[in-house]
Formats: sequence, C-alpha cells, structure tokens
Amino acid sequence: MAQYTYHSADSRGDANHGWLHSKHTFSFASYHNPERIHFGALRVLNDDYVAGGKGFGMHPHQNMEIISIPLEGDLKHSDSMGNSGVIQHGDIQVMSAGAGIYHSEYNKNHDKPVKFLQIWVIPNKMNVEPRYEQITLDPKDRKNVFQQVISPNPTDEGLWIHQNAWFNMADWEEGVEKEYTFHSKGNGLYIFVLKGDVLVDSQKLGARDGLGIWETDGIKIKAETPAEFLLMEVPMDV
Repeated sequence: MAQYTYHSADSRGDANHGWLHSKHTFSFASYHNPERIHFGALRVLNDDYVAGGKGFGMHPHQNMEIISIPLEGDLKHSDSMGNSGVIQHGDIQVMSAGAGIYHSEYNKNHDKPVKFLQIWVIPNKMNVEPRYEQITLDPKDRKNVFQQVISPNPTDEGLWIHQNAWFNMADWEEGVEKEYTFHSKGNGLYIFVLKGDVLVDSQKLGARDGLGIWETDGIKIKAETPAEFLLMEVPMDV
C-alpha cells in the first residue's frame, strides 16, 4: 500500500537574510527538523530568492549531486574546475561535487532578483571526479506531459547524475490527468508544486506544497487548475 508524507508550503524552514530569502523543505543550515532530514536520496530542496547583485561566494562541496533550476532571472556560476556561465529559466544545471569542488553562484543582474531551486541528491558513488554540466530545454516540451530533465543515463534526455533518480517537469492545463509509473522498484517520488493546484491520488496540493510517495508502482496526477510542478524520483534505501 502506498505511503505518503505531506509538507505544506508554510511548514518549510524560513531563512530570511535580506539579500537571500530561502525556504527549506528539508533540514538545512540553521533549520533543523529531525523528522525532515531527507526523502530517500533527496537531501535538500531549497526555494531561493537572491536580491540583485548578491549571491554565494566561493564555498566547498563534496560527495553530493547538486542541481539548480532557475525559475526567474539569471544565475551566474563559476567553479574551481574553470567553468563559468549563466543559467536562466528553461536551463538545468548539474554539478557532481564528488571528491571536492568550490563554486560560487551570483545574481547576474543588479536590478531584479533571481529565483531558483537548489536541490541536493545523495550520490550512489563516492569521491568521483567532479564535473559540471548545463543544458537549455524548451519549456514548451513539458506542456501537458512529463518532460524528463534528469536521469541516471548520460544518453537520455536532459542531464544525468550519479544516482538511480529521474526528474521531470510539467506544465499542465486545467483538467489534464496522467499516471506516473516509477522507473525503479524501491524508489519513491517527491512532487513539488511551483504554481497552481494539483491532485495526487486523493491529496490536494497547492503552490510550493510537497508530497512524497513510496511503496507503490505509480500514482495518478491531475491538474485542478493550470499548474507547474517538479517530480523527483529517488531511491529510498540510503
């Protein structure tokens, strides 16, 4: 029988530093909730707002798959491997921290904020060679379907990470209903709603609500209004 864990938008950790306003679905930095450390291999889901010209200076990471998904504005990246670039809405960025990496993230613009999701996934291989990738996808390709943006396979659509995980993005019109089938037995699925109202099995979700589901092979999803959401399928046995 399917198991569920529901996280309402207003139950998330709230860190407001003025230039940075971050909402934490799972324990992060000064926000610690022993009941919300992770969902399987999904360790961090931060909903970040960064003011114009501000950002995160060079800092280290190790043995984590880090995914950035811009929602508004332009995010400038640089790292110790020599990579430098800007990601914006429609782009996906992946960084395998592996044996160790330093990077920085800044709002490229001084006159408007940047909003993005910062997601950490626990890898299935430790101390790999660090790597960085970004890709531009067409948001139209997620209209009324699941658009795959992350998988374990380098030859698949989107980017890949060191984990048996699949991410999809969706932008659905009101009334669209589909079934999501899990790729791998033992995986769970975490759904995070960006806009609108969604019905997942019998659970209603609004903007910035999250729902984790496991011990099932698939679920039914219906857009009760025009809706945008992110699906993150990850192993539960970590």
